[in-house]
Amino acid sequence: MIGVEAPKDGRRYEVVDGRLLITGAQPPSHHAAVIALMIQLKNACPPDLLVSVGSVDFRPTLDISLRPDLLVCRRTEAGPHLLRSPPLLAVEVLSPSTRTTDIVLKRTLYETHHVPSYWFLDPTHQELTVLALTPTGYTCQAVVQPEETFHTTTPFPVTLTPAALTR
Repeated sequence: MIGVEAPKDGRRYEVVDGRLLITGAQPPSHHAAVIALMIQLKNACPPDLLVSVGSVDFRPTLDISLRPDLLVCRRTEAGPHLLRSPPLLAVEVLSPSTRTTDIVLKRTLYETHHVPSYWFLDPTHQELTVLALTPTGYTCQAVVQPEETFHTTTPFPVTLTPAALTR
């Protein structure tokens, strides 16, 4: 996938240690949650940052290419489809077919490659988990329940409620 654009077949193509990971088409609830979160983030995003939904690969090394459901990066660092420096935020929306990959593998990869903030949104439980990178690795900053309101300033000020993102 390095240097080659992925097919537009509804699947997500990623490379980890030279191995191709293919994720099948996701259910409507997954897409609805991604879009709802994108709208919230885009409305709060300052002009020097970019909110991208599945269209920018984060390629920290030649044998790793990750495509989070949503990412936030500096506009000046994003190429047309490629980001070599860590995004400020990576977000994965969990689904039955991606849960383990998102919670275990991608968490480790984002942590190893210095992504300052990693969130995963669980549409089934209407829960948002917020991780922040510290010198010793990711620490959990919050597990936001369905009707709770989450205020953050990272990567910019925004207020979210998981239930509103996953309905």
